[in-house]
Amino acid sequence: MNRGSPALAQHSAGHGISFAAAFRVWARVAALSFGGPAGQIAVMHRILVEEKRWIGERRFLHALNYCMLLPGPEAQQLAVYIGWLLHRTAGGFAAGILFVLPGIVAIMALSVIYALYGEVPLVQALFFGLKPAVLAIVLEALTRIGKRALRGRIMLGIAALAFIAIFFLDVPFPIIVLGAGLLGFAGSRARIAAFSANAGHGAGQGGLSDADSALGESLPDHARPSLRWSLRIGGTLLLLWLGPVALLLLSLGPANVFSQIAVFFSKMAVVTFGGAYAVLAYVAQAAVGDYGWLKPGEMLDGLGMAETTPGPLIMVLQFVGFMGGFRHPGALAPLAAGALAGLLTTWVTFVPCFLWIFLGAPFIEVLRANRALQGALAAITASVVGVILNLAAWFALHTLFGEVRDLRWGVLHLQLPTLASLHPVSLALMLAAILAIFRFKLGMLPVLAGAALAGILLHLALGLT
Repeated sequence: MNRGSPALAQHSAGHGISFAAAFRVWARVAALSFGGPAGQIAVMHRILVEEKRWIGERRFLHALNYCMLLPGPEAQQLAVYIGWLLHRTAGGFAAGILFVLPGIVAIMALSVIYALYGEVPLVQALFFGLKPAVLAIVLEALTRIGKRALRGRIMLGIAALAFIAIFFLDVPFPIIVLGAGLLGFAGSRARIAAFSANAGHGAGQGGLSDADSALGESLPDHARPSLRWSLRIGGTLLLLWLGPVALLLLSLGPANVFSQIAVFFSKMAVVTFGGAYAVLAYVAQAAVGDYGWLKPGEMLDGLGMAETTPGPLIMVLQFVGFMGGFRHPGALAPLAAGALAGLLTTWVTFVPCFLWIFLGAPFIEVLRANRALQGALAAITASVVGVILNLAAWFALHTLFGEVRDLRWGVLHLQLPTLASLHPVSLALMLAAILAIFRFKLGMLPVLAGAALAGILLHLALGLT
């Protein structure tokens, strides 16, 4: 089919999906993107695959597999990828920017409140109510994605091994995904049925097939690899990312707090495989010990902000940058320095995300048609379910219990909650949210709104936070 074909032109435009309609949907996704990557992926899957039927099950998981291999927040990159598939480069930028915009605003506002007033009881009460509801949404995501991705004992075994490896053995995330991919590739070459092209993706078994989606199953014209386009978009994004870093180093010197923030978080953008949790310990150590941006324990406060506001968990880095600028303002007013430092952190963290997608996605789309690699992708999908389960377990431990002990015996790492520190009210709120979602089929927005209201009312009535 040639580039001027009317059918292809319609397909390239998203099969009649207007940019305005997509913009509204991405704004809705952004507003509901609570709960870390598991909850955010669930939001996109529910809205884009199940409700709007814009993209098929297998194509959604294919894009997710690639994003899980990249440094940075996989959910935001998945939004960029799907936005690009639907409406070219402009669609990718719109989806990616909208995805992080609510988090930028929320974290900035909370950072200002935190810097000026410290812990605000009413804000803490709202978060107290939201966290258990977010956990219920994550559990629903695991149930829904797991049903479609874990077809058969082999895929269940891969997911279980991935969870054990990351939760109990601290195996690096890229190694888990690489191992799963190699296993799936070998299984596909050996013609094992579990690794066939239709296994592990729910195709034809309750999931929306690519052919029945608005995007369709063929390759859009704009998704074909183009060296000219790759060089143009890659050069532009590299300049936008590293240009400000070079300018700050040349004008302010390497010892200035803004230069330090630009260089440090640019490095983080390249090594944050496996999401925010993978690098938080290193960031906290450097921010407290090396640079003096944070005081001990403040990273957990920032993480609490990121966990209970829309957007990627990696938005906690904006809080770190804000506090660095606030405490080392130089000639600027502390709040102005904090705001600029926080925005700089966000800039050098997320601009590379667009770079990875726009450079790699065209080649990944071509590989989607390579059946020899479908087994590898099916296995990677199964391992991703195990990794999401790890994030859910981590979140549950730190939401329902006030004290979690880290125990190590050689390579074994075990996180055990102190049972006496269980928050019974948090447990009750979580069970209520689970009942609302699974039994009464309430949407995420009513559940989150009800949980936030419950947290505030409990604080006003009983002083709970």
